[in-house]
Amino acid sequence: MKLTSRDNLALVAICLSALMFGLEISSVPVILPTLEHVLQANFKDMQWIMNAYTIACTTVLMATGTLADRFGRRLVFAVTVAAFGVTSLMCGLAPNTTVLIVSRFLQGMAGGAMFICSIAILSNQFQDAKARGSAFAVWGVISGIGLGFGPIIGGMIVALSTWQWVFLVHAPLALLCLALTFASVKESRDPQAKRLDLLGIALLSAAVFGLTYYITQGADLGFVSPTALGIAAATLVGLVAFIAVERLHPYPMFDFSVFRIRDFSGAIVGCIGMNFSYWPFMVYLPIYFTASLGYNSTETGLAVLAYTVPFLVMSPVAQYLLLRTSARIVIPLGLFTIGLGFIAMWLGSSIEGASGFTVLPGALIAGIGLGLTTTPATNMTTGSVPASRAGMASGIDASARLIALAVNIAVMGFVLVEGILHGLEKALPGSPDGADLRAVAEKIAAGNTANLQDAAQPSLTIPATAVHSALVEGFGWVMAYGGLGVWVLAALSFAIFGSGKAGTAPASEARAETPVL
Repeated sequence: MKLTSRDNLALVAICLSALMFGLEISSVPVILPTLEHVLQANFKDMQWIMNAYTIACTTVLMATGTLADRFGRRLVFAVTVAAFGVTSLMCGLAPNTTVLIVSRFLQGMAGGAMFICSIAILSNQFQDAKARGSAFAVWGVISGIGLGFGPIIGGMIVALSTWQWVFLVHAPLALLCLALTFASVKESRDPQAKRLDLLGIALLSAAVFGLTYYITQGADLGFVSPTALGIAAATLVGLVAFIAVERLHPYPMFDFSVFRIRDFSGAIVGCIGMNFSYWPFMVYLPIYFTASLGYNSTETGLAVLAYTVPFLVMSPVAQYLLLRTSARIVIPLGLFTIGLGFIAMWLGSSIEGASGFTVLPGALIAGIGLGLTTTPATNMTTGSVPASRAGMASGIDASARLIALAVNIAVMGFVLVEGILHGLEKALPGSPDGADLRAVAEKIAAGNTANLQDAAQPSLTIPATAVHSALVEGFGWVMAYGGLGVWVLAALSFAIFGSGKAGTAPASEARAETPVL
């Protein structure tokens, strides 16, 4: 089937939205050290600047598909693109961290909705199976470019202009995307569209936010304080209520019966594993390069590029292995390789005279592992369930990834601060531990390593050598956490898949997929 010029323009519009969505995830971590100085952001602010986006995405994933089916996929897509442009302007014009975090949440809602709509539009615009496969392949490549090259693009923008343009650049891109959308995308609806599961959406969003808040703020509140325990209890109640509501709802957004399918469950563990280790660490890796190795924004972008690019070139290898072995082999192997990369980065960062070159091998290995995991995991979550449930399975897949990402951004931040605090206590045995030294540790974790003093002993200036060694120890803890944790998930995935022919993807399902987070 020959594609028309209208179809080509529609593909350009959808790919442009995928590029914006990917860039806004991977380019922002590079500018976090800049935001720490310019907006006086503390470590928790920096965590929420990233987490507000990911948590917001989870709140709209399941609802958007239903709204698009009911009111028109092109209309809802156009609204979300416009909202993404407006919220990007809000981010770029934010005068302080509070406004930026709120704007990032709104931007995440728009971005997640835009992402889901784009999938539905591609499926409807390209009716021919071969044309649809080619369209999704192109879309996947562009999505990968947005995710893979975001760090260097963000670094170059900061070097040539200001941090605001990392966000502001999406406003003109959104206008172009809107023009292409109205000129080329066909409107489509589903007359059998189901009702929104509003209560389920609200409960899941509240539970994810509560867990993230407890991890992020727990050290300040006291993990066993009445306030913190109340937050933890409310989170647990919300999660239990969500499960109950989904079991009773006539059109649940999460049909838990699919977890009885071993291929599906094993693949979901693979999706969680990537976002348990690889992607949340990308939030903190730029801080390591700037604070520990002294890189500027452009150099940091290039260094992080080495971490993100390998997974782009590994998709054909993963597809080859998937067709000739099984997902039971490829997905755990990919997770194990990610873990191996983290352990190699840990060893490379802890040697005397560590540099970007000593960390590079581990970063490359981790990227290769991600490439081995992404396509097989995505294929198996949709290919292991009946076609009528593929959309729901894809929604669970995306939700599992984003929830794991949001939670582990918080967990890795906690581990980083604890590791730095432990390093400071070793280097400064006479300095009291507690909230004062923890505040210093949080400043170091945020990349603020100059003129540090213990608040309890203002006369005590912390030596640069102690700061550096504590920072290295903190990142060592994070790398060990990511590596060992993803190895546990690799073993779990392997066990869930079981033995025999489980995990063999049919050839019809072995298609090019976007490298979703």
